[in-house]
Amino acid sequence: MVSPIKTVAVLGGTGNLGPFIVNELVSAGFTVTGVTREGSTNSTPKYPEGVEIKTLDYSSLDALKEAFTGKDAVVSVVGAPGLGAQKLAVDAALEVGVKRFIPSEFGINTRRVRDKPIGKILTGKIAIVDYLQEKAKENPTFTWTGLTTGLFIDGVFKGYSGINLQDKTAVIVDSGNEKFQASRKAHIGKAVAAILNHPEETANKYIGTASFNISQNELVAIIEELIGEKLSIIHESSADLQKAGEEKLAQGDFRAFVDFLRAHLHGDGAGNALTDAANEILGLPFEDPKEVIRSFLPPA
Repeated sequence: MVSPIKTVAVLGGTGNLGPFIVNELVSAGFTVTGVTREGSTNSTPKYPEGVEIKTLDYSSLDALKEAFTGKDAVVSVVGAPGLGAQKLAVDAALEVGVKRFIPSEFGINTRRVRDKPIGKILTGKIAIVDYLQEKAKENPTFTWTGLTTGLFIDGVFKGYSGINLQDKTAVIVDSGNEKFQASRKAHIGKAVAAILNHPEETANKYIGTASFNISQNELVAIIEELIGEKLSIIHESSADLQKAGEEKLAQGDFRAFVDFLRAHLHGDGAGNALTDAANEILGLPFEDPKEVIRSFLPPA
């Protein structure tokens, strides 16, 4: 039986997602320590009262061990600059008796892209889950959980989605009918807390959650209903996106990720809607897409 988890270190909790995870962990009753990277350009958010902050060198095993000592779980939310530190963080966690490690996944399912072009950009994430699986087999008291959450729907009006409210345009990939997995950042925070509150059910598993599955056409229809105007549709093909991504990657241009991601999520037949959601296990309801989209509409 997996023992209860009460104390949590959040590695890299200052970026795009980290504050949502810290806030939800605190709301769920966990004792949280934020472990920030020395030299990070992110400002430390205003965390809830009682959250301890430790700033350290992620390349120091001793510093990581000190930060993780006495912690039941480590949640990694490191961005690209910190991804290389995750293996050392796993080693530190193992040495001080951490029970659960959640790696920095929180996006597309990296277990499914190992042999795809987009997987070449995600090799660090793929490798760390492989490493966690290996270490959990060697150490029965050490467990891990990987979490795929799909697209962060909070950014629906911030470029990636192809929705431009100022110009009243929407860029649609292929037919626009392919459903994809999408989550609010607050939902992701709740999912992390729920994983740690369900240690037995989530031990040594790669699971998925979502606020909802939705297609680009459904998203556009909701937006049009909410703003009371039609959007002009611009079409692009997933094949062209894939080709553009491969050309960029060949030049060492990692902006290829955006092209690959749009093709991966939205191309006809991609099959990346979440069909085996862990929402029920985690006690998280699916959300109403219209109400979620409404909450992110910029002021008129």
